[in-house]
Formats: sequence, structure tokens, C-alpha cells
Amino acid sequence: MIYYLSLGANIGEREATINRAIHLIEQQIGRVLRCSSFYYSEPWGFESEHDFCNQCCSVETELGPIEVLHTTQSIERAIGRTHKSIDGHYQDRVIDIDIISGYDDAGDEIVTKIEEPSSDGHMINILTLPHPLWQQRDFVRIPLAEIKE
Repeated sequence: MIYYLSLGANIGEREATINRAIHLIEQQIGRVLRCSSFYYSEPWGFESEHDFCNQCCSVETELGPIEVLHTTQSIERAIGRTHKSIDGHYQDRVIDIDIISGYDDAGDEIVTKIEEPSSDGHMINILTLPHPLWQQRDFVRIPLAEIKE
């Protein structure tokens, strides 16, 4: 399977952090096929004085979508990310790794929505592929187009 990932960081040594994440993806998920150039953008969905550095990559792996999700979350924690958002609000982050899309071995796009029960019993969405907002985000669209050429 091939997955397209979007990586972003807006605090710390942004490029070095993304490079470290790419290295960990290669070690823990699979062979990184291509990486885009770095793309710099203002924060999306919140205000901050810290601009983002973004990059997209493609990775070949035998892992399914949920395993890729759990591994990217583990990589985020290893690099220093403590939570995804606070009460659903975006904030500055040392690293963010999103799965944008995936393709099976036949080349068909993986379309899935995975939910898990929350502590109060309500179902929460933990993964939707393709990512529902990627086309609205230049910091994903532009680097993704670069590696899909």
C-alpha cells in the first residue's frame, strides 16, 4: 500500500523536526518513496505568531490505515507532541502528521471512516480517508501535487 502523509511543525527547529519524523516513518512504517520541498504557511484554523513548515511524503508499507495512524501518533509523541488539540481547537505544535490518502496494491484509493467509543460512550471519528479537508489547505495541496507529478 502507498500512503500520502502531510507533516507540519510551527515551533522549535521546524525543518529538523520534520526530517526526524521522516526518518522515523522510514524506520517504523515503510519505505519513503518521495518527499516534497518544504512549504511555509501561516497557521490554519487558529492564530499564532509562529508560521508552519510543511512537507508531504509518500510511503510504501504493508500496514493498514489504523496501524499507520497509531504509528504516526507514536512518532508525534516520541518527538514531543503531547496532544492533538485542546477542546477541539488547534494550537502551536512541535509536529503534526496527517494521513491524507492511501492506495491499495491494486492502485485503488482507500476510502474509510474509523470510529472508536469515547470515555462517555459516544463514537468519535479517529480517521477518515481520504482526509476530508486536504483540498482546502494549500500547505497540503501544493506539496502533495509536487510528489504526485
